[in-house]
Amino acid sequence: MEKAFLQNILAQNKMTSSYSFDRISNENAGFRLNKQTASIGFIYRHIGETMNLFTGFFGLTTGVQNTTMGQTDTGQGKNVEQSRELVNNGYDLLTQLIETTPAEDWLGMIDTPFFGKVTRVRLFSHILFHNSHHAGQISLTLAKGGTMS
Repeated sequence: MEKAFLQNILAQNKMTSSYSFDRISNENAGFRLNKQTASIGFIYRHIGETMNLFTGFFGLTTGVQNTTMGQTDTGQGKNVEQSRELVNNGYDLLTQLIETTPAEDWLGMIDTPFFGKVTRVRLFSHILFHNSHHAGQISLTLAKGGTMS
């Protein structure tokens, strides 16, 4: 797997997601699409936590604790700057993986509790698809959501 290929995919994910991520603020972090959905802040924090935690399957250690995966939104995403830091750190870790993983290792298998055994490149791409999925949720909530009393 050529590094330039993965670098381009990562750069595109970062750019596309930034259209949603850059609009997140303390003022709109509490917005929800409806009363049953998670807030923008929770989703944003979830993205950052997931990026950091999933790099653990590649052998990286971050010290990030899960407060969102499988959890209900109880206000974990109120600190937008902390979430932004998690997301930026996640992108830095993915960049590091691209730089340090030998080409032949990308097709090597990783055992995960979510998908079973998958190749490294499949897990890497899942992280990016996950980002895009949630960036879309955030964008929709920014456009159609609001505070829910």
